[in-house]
Amino acid sequence: MMEFFNTFLISLLVLSFCILMALIRVIRGPTAPDRVVGIDTVNTIVISAMVIFGAAFQEVIYIDVAIVYALLSYISTLFIAKYLEGGDF
Repeated sequence: MMEFFNTFLISLLVLSFCILMALIRVIRGPTAPDRVVGIDTVNTIVISAMVIFGAAFQEVIYIDVAIVYALLSYISTLFIAKYLEGGDF
C-alpha cells in the first residue's frame, strides 16, 4: 500500500516542478501571449494533479471538479485570446 502512494507522490512532485517551470515563464514572459500560454499550462498541470489525487484516494469528486475546472479554464483562455486579439466580446 505504501508503494502505491509513493508512486502518486513522485508524480505529484514532478507535476509541482512542472508548475514551477511554467510559473517562471509567466513571470519572465516577454509578451502577453507568452504569459497566457504559461497560465494555461499551469491550469492543465493542476487539472492533471487533481485527477492523480482523485485516483490516489479513489474519490470521484476530485475528477468531477477537475472536469469543471478544465471547462472554466478553456473558456477563460478563449476570452483572454479574444481580448488580446482586440475583438469585441
